[in-house]
Amino acid sequence: MEHIHGWKGAFAAFVGALTALWGWLGWLVVGWVFLMVLDYLTGSAVACKEGMWSSSRAREGIWHKCGMIVVVIVAAGADLLISAVLGNLPLVELPFEYAGLICPVVLVWYIVTELGSIAENAVDMGASVPKWLLRLLAAGKDAVDGAGDKLTGGKDEEQ
Repeated sequence: MEHIHGWKGAFAAFVGALTALWGWLGWLVVGWVFLMVLDYLTGSAVACKEGMWSSSRAREGIWHKCGMIVVVIVAAGADLLISAVLGNLPLVELPFEYAGLICPVVLVWYIVTELGSIAENAVDMGASVPKWLLRLLAAGKDAVDGAGDKLTGGKDEEQ
């Protein structure tokens, strides 16, 4: 039984070290990547179940995920640029301390989107999913969209 406590302690130390290295944003990225993989796998499972799996559709799914990665990189680049401008140009100021906002909001939006897609895949696989869960995920996505709209001062059409 002592070896179990040792493994738990080692795991906790490992997770603590990663948290110190990455911070909460790093865990958002890890969670998002995990959910992208799970969405791809469950989407592939649905396609197999329905006899519609094809390598070209699978490649399209991978390209879609790659595009999402590019968007997150752009958001992170925008955060870095804003931080650099605020730190180095004395004429540019914000009424609050900027510690990065764009990338976390984009990540949360993608995470909620992936969760919704995984839930839809589960329904297509034959699982019962509470309607309120789907509504809650849609409301979460709308809330993140609303936060983005407040930041930019307008409401845009989804791309």
